[in-house]
Amino acid sequence: MQGLRRCSNDVVHLDLTTPTPATTNSSTTSSSSSLSIDVEESTEARIQRLISEHPVIIFTRSSCCMCHVMKKLLATIGVNPTVIELDDHEIAALPDATRTPAVFIGGASVGGLESLVALHVSGHLVPKLVQVGALWGPSWPSKRGFF
Repeated sequence: MQGLRRCSNDVVHLDLTTPTPATTNSSTTSSSSSLSIDVEESTEARIQRLISEHPVIIFTRSSCCMCHVMKKLLATIGVNPTVIELDDHEIAALPDATRTPAVFIGGASVGGLESLVALHVSGHLVPKLVQVGALWGPSWPSKRGFF
């Protein structure tokens, strides 16, 4: 499907640039991962929509080892984030993110790996994940951790 390519079991490469009219056959394409592309949207609008539609989303470059650590940390807690691989020209469209990987929780930028780990170590990550619905609430064991 145009603009969407599965890279592995849990990573989707999503071409967020606006396709040229010659390559556009329909106004919307989608995949089984429930990611959709409206060809009329700008790259920035697509990124904003993806951020608002997913409780936990990571934007990264392909083969990013820090992204792997972020996914492992979140998986250990019980969260399966949406991971979008961006090309270099698409990274500039990220809001307030000058580096990748960039994680957004509940529509808000958390930052990179260091910020995510700092949230976890301080005990603020799990409550934030519960608050946005990425993790179930009160029965979560408070002593379970990544490290």
